[in-house]
Amino acid sequence: MKKGELIFVGLGLYDEKDISLKGLETARKCDKIFTEFYTSLLVGSNIEKLEKMIGKKIENLSRREVEDGEYILREAKSKKVAFLVGGDPLSATTHVDLRIRAEKQGINTKIIHNSSIFTAVPGLLGLQHYKFGRTTTLMFPHGEFFPKSPYEVIYENKSRGLHTLVLLDIDKENGRLMTANQGIELLLEMEKSVKRGLIKEDLLICVVARAGSDNPTVKAGRIKRLVEEDFGPPLHTIVVPGELHFMEVEALVNFAGLKRDELE
Repeated sequence: MKKGELIFVGLGLYDEKDISLKGLETARKCDKIFTEFYTSLLVGSNIEKLEKMIGKKIENLSRREVEDGEYILREAKSKKVAFLVGGDPLSATTHVDLRIRAEKQGINTKIIHNSSIFTAVPGLLGLQHYKFGRTTTLMFPHGEFFPKSPYEVIYENKSRGLHTLVLLDIDKENGRLMTANQGIELLLEMEKSVKRGLIKEDLLICVVARAGSDNPTVKAGRIKRLVEEDFGPPLHTIVVPGELHFMEVEALVNFAGLKRDELE
């Protein structure tokens, strides 16, 4: 009996051209190709463009289908299956779980890496990767559901002098992509209830929009200035810096438009 294989292929950050040559060659050799666009999204592309590049039909799975995983694993037991993932594979816990389950069922797994928001955003800003603490995600409030955990993560990182990467909600079901402006407003709302004096109008933050595209927006400044900025189309990401090395300061001034008087 033919032994199956499940290959996690990173798509990169922005459009179909970001897939690596290795990833493209692998996908073209697969019997079945799946993808999902709820953990990440290629805003510069769509599934039709991916299908044209690869030359094969791609099945876009729902969040429920990926988290359940049975359909993917059933196909991978006897077929060579590619699972196309935005960014770098296995950045999401859901995908790690899927790989573990595949291995336990005797399905060979493989990873083809690609660029990731976790490295692209610090690189665009000129911030040192090893100075980042825990990453957090801002979610759209749903009724009474308004978690304050992102505030706690930022506070903990900041107290240790570490930077915080703040990812913004991709609400596919309701067709909403959180903007940096909305994210900043949510953080200011959290401050009103948590009251630790962290998220204030003079807090230095950074915003990166459309990382991986030909025209990313890269900004740094105080909240009171950036909350009014137009960062253009999504996807947006926020960074709350910790202690800045002089080289990081120069990078933010030269790459992100940080005004030197905002450092005072």
